[in-house]
Amino acid sequence: MRTEPDRANRVAVIGGGSWGTALANAAAHAGRQVVLWMRDGEAAARIEAVRENARYLPGIPLHPNVRATAEAGALGEAGAVLLVTPAQTLRSVLASLKGSLPAGAPVILCAKGIERGTDAFMSIVAAEILPPGAAAAVLSGPSFAADVARGLPTAVTLAADTASEAARLAGLLSGPAFRLYHTDDVRGVEIGGAGKNVLAIAAGIVAGRRLGESARAALIARAFAELMRFARAYGGRPETLMGLSGLGDLVLTASSPQSRNFAFGERLGRGASPEEASGGRLAEGAFTATALLGLARARGVEMPLAEAVAAIVSGAAGVDDVIAGLLARPLKGETE
Repeated sequence: MRTEPDRANRVAVIGGGSWGTALANAAAHAGRQVVLWMRDGEAAARIEAVRENARYLPGIPLHPNVRATAEAGALGEAGAVLLVTPAQTLRSVLASLKGSLPAGAPVILCAKGIERGTDAFMSIVAAEILPPGAAAAVLSGPSFAADVARGLPTAVTLAADTASEAARLAGLLSGPAFRLYHTDDVRGVEIGGAGKNVLAIAAGIVAGRRLGESARAALIARAFAELMRFARAYGGRPETLMGLSGLGDLVLTASSPQSRNFAFGERLGRGASPEEASGGRLAEGAFTATALLGLARARGVEMPLAEAVAAIVSGAAGVDDVIAGLLARPLKGETE
């Protein structure tokens, strides 16, 4: 039987994609023993044998302290669990594994999105599945999986219900190059992570349509204004949105083709259909757009850029018509 101090040094990561593997490496660099769990037993065995996730992060070695497995029983050894699955599968994965999760261990949600159909933030989904009183935290911020996996300098935000728990978990995962800031503004961090995905698609469309860098800069600024309005309506703090999980993440994902959401939007801007633009890769903002817009309308928050993205992704409007509509909007004060 493992002692409590031993368990506190162990981290489980659920999800063997690029981000899950990257976070497993980061936790290992922080000095933790890490279990990387994935549903596919053959894939886990292959990663464990070659010490590399060749499908998602080719050429990046798995840290020696990471053990890949498909055995759900291995999760019970951990003192903290990182749930690194797409937002739209978080509910089903958590429900299927909740009996294997270690009692009392916090679950750190690493998906950036809003659940379709329920319009629920990830922390709300987790609260519906986890036992009463179970702790759920949120990790978000400007980060590409390949950078984190390689040990390149990266800073993100971890939010929990109390400042002390957020600080404890940030200390657990922070390493030489992976720096975690902490806050108790869970909702603000979730809003930044989910909203920026949608707005990064808009930035990609601008790039794909070759509307120029001036247009993209204007779009990022107006997108951030939308995020701030939405956050205020749902209880997020302005200072949180000004930080890594809001402005920082928006700038990154609205500026680089490494971002799946930006790349998806760029292909839309070049004339691809939503199906063609997906390229077989998940762009979470495409799923989140309708949910984000529904939440905004429920509280009277004006989000014209998010509305434009939702219309394009759903096929309700074409790119040129949406751009013309945005440019024809009435002039107003910048702070309105």
